[in-house]
Amino acid sequence: MQTVALPDHDQIQNDVDAMGLGVDAAELHGSLCGLLCGGGVVQRRDWLRQLALDPGQAALLPESAMDRLYLCSEQQLNDPDYGFELLLPPQKDMAARAEAVLAWCRGFLGGFGLSAGGEPDLSDEASEALNDLAGIAATELDEDEDDVDEESLTEIEEFVRVAALLLYSDSNRAGDGTGHSLH
Repeated sequence: MQTVALPDHDQIQNDVDAMGLGVDAAELHGSLCGLLCGGGVVQRRDWLRQLALDPGQAALLPESAMDRLYLCSEQQLNDPDYGFELLLPPQKDMAARAEAVLAWCRGFLGGFGLSAGGEPDLSDEASEALNDLAGIAATELDEDEDDVDEESLTEIEEFVRVAALLLYSDSNRAGDGTGHSLH
């Protein structure tokens, strides 16, 4: 299978706005990744509807940005070199990027819950990672704080990335009867 590049944040945001999905690009990507990480069956052509979003007629056509977002996310989660990336705005606006990380985590939790159900069978480490993601998602940024610490934000982004990979691995265990195939 050919490697698919993660679409540009602004391109996905434009598509999200055009479709009137009511979320931002980071939250949408978090939702998709949560859906994939939860271990349930995810349909490539129907993932937006699985997230209870109505994309309209042509949103998931092959080669569309939304289809590439799905394909890239699935490939990155399965990458043995851990090449998974979060879809976030460019680093020039750190406050917007910090808010996008929180939105990504909120989306991830929603998608994961839809896929894994109310009581997923997770290892202690994965359960702790899920709880930590919930703590990050519940964080509110101080609106008066214009100076976001870039180093701290980078560490949080890395934690979120690794937590998603851990949850994907834990929920999609192969060969033990608990993982589900992805389509």
